[in-house]
Amino acid sequence: MKKGIHPSYVDAVIQCACGSQLKTKATKKLIKVEICSKCHPFFTGKQKFVDTAGRVDKYIKKYSKETKAAKKTK
Repeated sequence: MKKGIHPSYVDAVIQCACGSQLKTKATKKLIKVEICSKCHPFFTGKQKFVDTAGRVDKYIKKYSKETKAAKKTK
């Protein structure tokens, strides 16, 4: 391998929004994620809506108006 062209490989901490932390090795010291295996619905078996910046509410507002308007015209 050529020297000086590869990033340093350091101990890293992965932090989830739920508060869980995982120690590993990476090129960054701190990695923040929104969802991990401890809070993901696939692994926990519990349904959970992950809403980033109100996207679900925005979708419901946008398309609920159209469906109400479509029902009135029928």
